[in-house]
Amino acid sequence: MNLRQKTLSGLVWTFTQQFSGQFLNFFVSISLARLLTPAEFGLIGMITIFISIGNSLLDSGLTSSIIRTPNADQKDYSTVFCLNLIGSVIIYGIIFFAAPFIAAFYKHEILTRLVRVYTLTFIITAFMQVQAGKLTKEMNFKTQLIIQLPSIVGGGLLGIILAYLGYGVWSLVWMGLFQTFLASVQHWLYSGWRPDLQFDWPRFKHHFNFGYKITLSGLLETFYQNLYYVLIGKYFSAAQLGYYTRALSMRQLPVSNITQALTKVTYPMFSSISEDNKKLKEVYKRVMQQVVFWVTPILVLLMVVAEPLFRFLLTEKWLPAVPYFQILCISGMIYPLQTYNYNILKVKGRTDITLKVQTIKKIYCLIGIFCAIPFGIYGLLYFQVISALIDYSLDCHFGGKMINYPVLQQLRDVLPSMSLAFLVGSLCWGFDSFLVEIFQVNDWGRLVLCGLFYFALYLGLSSTIRLSAVKDFRQLVLKPIINFL
Repeated sequence: MNLRQKTLSGLVWTFTQQFSGQFLNFFVSISLARLLTPAEFGLIGMITIFISIGNSLLDSGLTSSIIRTPNADQKDYSTVFCLNLIGSVIIYGIIFFAAPFIAAFYKHEILTRLVRVYTLTFIITAFMQVQAGKLTKEMNFKTQLIIQLPSIVGGGLLGIILAYLGYGVWSLVWMGLFQTFLASVQHWLYSGWRPDLQFDWPRFKHHFNFGYKITLSGLLETFYQNLYYVLIGKYFSAAQLGYYTRALSMRQLPVSNITQALTKVTYPMFSSISEDNKKLKEVYKRVMQQVVFWVTPILVLLMVVAEPLFRFLLTEKWLPAVPYFQILCISGMIYPLQTYNYNILKVKGRTDITLKVQTIKKIYCLIGIFCAIPFGIYGLLYFQVISALIDYSLDCHFGGKMINYPVLQQLRDVLPSMSLAFLVGSLCWGFDSFLVEIFQVNDWGRLVLCGLFYFALYLGLSSTIRLSAVKDFRQLVLKPIINFL
């Protein structure tokens, strides 16, 4: 199977995995949001930063190093497995003893027990990271789909049952633990790889030299992304943090589905052609155009129908999250562009640049965040949009420089899709207002009619003006998928 066939097969199975997994997660989260209060989601939001930092430290960039290593063997895999396992125990121990201080910082005593139980996922995850990395390296996304779905269903059912029985925030904790446990067991069953507990020092140095810079960069990014949870949890109520976490998770549904699915496929693909700048640039350009072509209109439409969407899915108690969600959708449009430029630096092995860029970005972001606090939670939200634009400019400058694809050229390639998405969005907003004022259509009717109106007009105009993303989708994705199936 050649690179194109492997990539196409990977796309089919990865998108199936991503969309089916996100659909199940979405159903579970909606069910839990109806059973639990925003404040209970806010408590989990308060410890999100510690979970995310622990996961970043646990991986240490070693899995990424294995994926990009051409001839990784048993010594490579076993060395990384040992490091992950030892590291997970150390990280859990640190978090365990830090838990009372975390609870005191937020002034919620229950957080001590929540942190100590929830972060057991660190140790469970360490048992499956190498297996997951090996499957990704082999672009075996079919097996990952087989592993993912039972984990989500099993954990989700447990969470919903516990929430219905009145376990409150603990239903979220046990759901997360059980999902991780099921995934770890299945990775051992399906991956076909077993560690032999050998440790090779030269292999460790090779992977560590690549991985530690990614880890430091990832820690800076993780700390920054989760700093909003910390500040909102500290200076505002648990309910407001709950609204923020719900708005962010709703925004991440389309962004994560498309961006993460393509990232899983394109990272090993980019790595295989990393020495051919001309080919890498062309492939990267087409991937970026496809992401923008699909992600941007979805987010614009969600901004238009945010109020009926939240009321229909989550009930009236979650309506305060609507303006949070609409602002976050704007920064979500920029995120995919930033991610792929960042990946260019990784596949080129320039982790030194990624560390420098992340350091620069986080210094000015920290200053900006603390300047935004006096303006309340909306000051923090609008600063996310400003920060996303600056972050993209920096990533685009350095990533684009690696493949001779400068900022202005990248913008010229994606602005047609973005402009069309906003134009159709403004027309859809008028159409929605017409439905409410003249016909008094209910929330379900508004969602269906606005969705049909938006995408009929968007796709129709895209074909009429012959956007390059439409042509590429037909030739490079749709036609081969039909032949593949």
